[in-house]
Amino acid sequence: MSGGGLCDICHMHPPTQNPPENPLKTTLKGLFISCTVMAAAACTPNPISSSITAVADAMVDSKLPIDSLNLPPGFTIEVLSDEVPNARQMALTDGGTLIVGTRREGKVYALPNALSETPGAVVTLKEDLFMPSGIAVRDGDLYIGAVNSVLRVSDIDNNLQADPAHKVITDALPDETHHGWKYLKFGPDGYLYVPVGAPCNICLSEDPRFATILQMDAATGSTSIWAHGVRNSVGFDWHPKTKELWFSDNGRDWMGDDVPPEELNIAATPGKHFGYPFRHGLDIDDPEFGNNPARPSEPTEPPTVMIQAHSAALGMTFYTNNQFPADYQGALFVAEHGSWNRSEPVGYRVVVVTFGEDGIPLYTPFIEGWLPPAGDGERTPWGRPNDVLVAPDGSLLISDDGAGAIYRVSFQGEQTAAR
Repeated sequence: MSGGGLCDICHMHPPTQNPPENPLKTTLKGLFISCTVMAAAACTPNPISSSITAVADAMVDSKLPIDSLNLPPGFTIEVLSDEVPNARQMALTDGGTLIVGTRREGKVYALPNALSETPGAVVTLKEDLFMPSGIAVRDGDLYIGAVNSVLRVSDIDNNLQADPAHKVITDALPDETHHGWKYLKFGPDGYLYVPVGAPCNICLSEDPRFATILQMDAATGSTSIWAHGVRNSVGFDWHPKTKELWFSDNGRDWMGDDVPPEELNIAATPGKHFGYPFRHGLDIDDPEFGNNPARPSEPTEPPTVMIQAHSAALGMTFYTNNQFPADYQGALFVAEHGSWNRSEPVGYRVVVVTFGEDGIPLYTPFIEGWLPPAGDGERTPWGRPNDVLVAPDGSLLISDDGAGAIYRVSFQGEQTAAR
């Protein structure tokens, strides 16, 4: 999935055309993959990712091969649940229930007391919804983002049963399923942020809400456009210090294995344009829309971090706790869902963006192993990381919509001072 033409529903609707010849195939060939753009920085090895070892525990009696996952020294991973089919975005309630959205399943799950030693059975809160992948919790209420609607379940901790009553905040969002699934988070300003992906691989749309991130009043459902030119964002978070919005964006398909890059971008203020469908990466003009008269006359926003094409960077979260070592304080964790149409698969991992003293972001692997390494025969992934969430105890939760699982990553090694 390059950020996916048909993204991760490609197995449901496989493309019928062959990839076109790529006139720009060498533009990013050998480019500093997973590197920063800021100050034209080159790839820099991240010291915290060296000497990676495999450490895995099992909290539940799971058959998932988590012992094949590789983590930095001192970290452990365990399975919280493997009974959450198609697990997508996560949110924790004040009472300790983990709420999990889905896409293909059309369901919303609740895992009561998810982080305790005696978690409850998985509860199906909602079903038969229209790709309810977006999940947020605020002031005790649950918000569910489906393709064209946002719902609210009040006082969710006291309504953990099948089909609790809900209110429709809006049902007026575009109803295109292509890139239509949602990712929800409340910003520091109190507004709910909602992406609306492009309804295609590459196109211009009459509805200006396509290929944007919307800012929504959660009381009324009214929206305004925060960011333009965003092909398909399924993950964002706010920097804990600067309060700037960081978001992932998945690049178009059928331009080759390495073009265009996936992106991490910063939308600090409303109204900026991030290039789609006219420009990709730093300076790659789209072969179909690069010279389109609708292209903005002002330069579009360059990416802050460029990622290997087709990695499918999705859910993300800044680390704001102190269980992890100092090098991870304020770091950005990103789930790479993995490719679907690349000749050699990439992604299927969790990565971390750390920041050196100079502030330049370093993008490095954190957990790998859902995709067998090259040379191990057929490389069939057994899981697909989708979202990441920092728990109150400082552990990192990971949803996996391929394995239908939730994992918890903890640090049990020796703390060291920040480099």
